[in-house]
Amino acid sequence: MSKNQNKTGSYSFFNCIEKNFDKAARFISIEKGLLEQIKACNSVYRMHFPVKIGKEIKVIEAYRVQHSHHKLPCKGGIRYSMKVNQDEVMTLAALMTYKCAIVDVPFGGAKGGIKIDPQTISSENIEKITRRYTSELIKKNFIGPGIDVPAPDYGTGEREMSWIFDTFLSLRSGDVDALACVTGKPVSQGGVRGRKEATGLGVFYGIRELCHVKEDMYSVGLDVGLVGKKIIIQGLGNVGYHAASFFHESGAIIIALAEREGAIYNEKGLNVSKVFLHLKNNGSILNFPEATNIENTEKALELECDILIPAALENVIHKNNANRIKAKIIGEAANGPITPEADEILDKKGVIIVPDIYLNAGGVTVSYFEWLKNLSHVRYGRMEKKFRENVNAEFLKVIETVCKKKISIEEKKMILRGPREIDLVRSGLEDTMINGFHKIRDLKKSLKIENMRTAAFVLSINKIIDSYEKLGIFP
Repeated sequence: MSKNQNKTGSYSFFNCIEKNFDKAARFISIEKGLLEQIKACNSVYRMHFPVKIGKEIKVIEAYRVQHSHHKLPCKGGIRYSMKVNQDEVMTLAALMTYKCAIVDVPFGGAKGGIKIDPQTISSENIEKITRRYTSELIKKNFIGPGIDVPAPDYGTGEREMSWIFDTFLSLRSGDVDALACVTGKPVSQGGVRGRKEATGLGVFYGIRELCHVKEDMYSVGLDVGLVGKKIIIQGLGNVGYHAASFFHESGAIIIALAEREGAIYNEKGLNVSKVFLHLKNNGSILNFPEATNIENTEKALELECDILIPAALENVIHKNNANRIKAKIIGEAANGPITPEADEILDKKGVIIVPDIYLNAGGVTVSYFEWLKNLSHVRYGRMEKKFRENVNAEFLKVIETVCKKKISIEEKKMILRGPREIDLVRSGLEDTMINGFHKIRDLKKSLKIENMRTAAFVLSINKIIDSYEKLGIFP
């Protein structure tokens, strides 16, 4: 057994990324030392700070990792979990670097984490910890609109981002661009509409684009399009829920949903909104009236389906269960859900894997839009919305005059409406995900690369190399 593996045969999270990087490096003609520079984490900040919780002083362990400075600022979420460790944060920072490069978002990758369980700590104490963490980042120059811009991740959300912004502003008074120090904020504090569902929507756009490619669909024995596709989603958090909702609305059939405590199954399809309401009211998806319980979550991944979407944890598909996976397409909504050994098994089976470093880049893409909004100090759509409505109104008059036919009120409403902020954000995200997919697929075909993951890494590394060369860093 390799020193990088545990007893179950799973690799460490960071080692999985290194193995995928090394596979891609075979297709790149550049000095090995320069590839090592791209692979390495540039800055790792591990901190311990005291916070008074109740009558006791607790020492909090936390991290911020900046993987790459080839573009600034660095960008990446902050997660709150008892599982936070240096290996995990370094890995997620590396993934952010590669994601940003693939979707042409001009950031270096970063990630942060605080080792706490937010479920067992009061809101007041979470705020204390968040504000203290932010002040520690400011001391070491690890946060700022042009330096490093955090965002929400597992265990955090708009609330924590607003605390980070407020703390930054209090210590950097007068910084006119302070809003851009963090993304994922409430809309009332400079956030952008569409950020919350962005990752799940990006997953939907990426899988939908794949399903429109005849050659790829025929290769796995499926018809073109999403309608009627049977989908299993593991994880009903923010990403999984929104992805499931968009797939459901598009005509796909969600036959199973899996969570930590188990899974539910209905061959005819589950109503995602009803399941989410059941989860909210009962604290579990189990015993949903219109489904059958599956006690073992892993068994749900092995059910017959067209598309499997792991949207929760890393390493859920490994060498011990990969042969039992029956899905023809796997979309990695989570980070690192498939181990390298499982990857090889699934490749041999002909399964199409849409990799995480592309598929879940929707969040950072829309975070980029929020960052731009904050720096420009103008809401998307504010300057052009009314102009578009006026132009559309004149266009309608011409149509009615030439065609001598009145257009219905409902049709007029659809045509006249100018773009809202959420329309522009979703349009930008859709375009980004479509372009990213075809760049990866075209590169895969031109270089005769075995799978999309390796092609995605090759695309990403080449873009990073190009950035370094333009900076004059590489000879």
